[in-house]
Amino acid sequence: MGESRGKLASGTVLYRLQGDGSVEVLLVHPAGNYNRRAPWGIPKGAPNPDEGLEVAARRETLEETGLVVDGPLVDLGHVDYTRSKKRVHGYAAAAPPGAAPKCASWEVDKVEFIELTRARRIIHPDQAALLDRLLRHLAEAAQAKPDDAPAA
Repeated sequence: MGESRGKLASGTVLYRLQGDGSVEVLLVHPAGNYNRRAPWGIPKGAPNPDEGLEVAARRETLEETGLVVDGPLVDLGHVDYTRSKKRVHGYAAAAPPGAAPKCASWEVDKVEFIELTRARRIIHPDQAALLDRLLRHLAEAAQAKPDDAPAA
């Protein structure tokens, strides 16, 4: 992988589609008084030694939000933080039906599904590209699925 493990993270952009066509994404806010004004972000963290990025993304989501992501993941690529040079690999996944996220770790003090327009305003600026890639993926998936296909 080339990078130091301390500067590598993997996480999920967990989403759910609303009846009105809007998209909500699951974001977490870092805990601690010093993070009061910190931006929100996707559930993410450093892979354990010899742990694949997808496995790490699923594990970090479970550890931070209490949600099990066992469905397919879509690779959204990575983003590089401009200041810290951290590389974050993102994977999109549909939220499990009835998902009820909770703060499952001392690392986060808030966990919420947030409508995409608001999510863009509060997410870490270097992670915003992952939201754009999610939208692109959802648009491509919608085009690939014929709306008026005859029922079987």
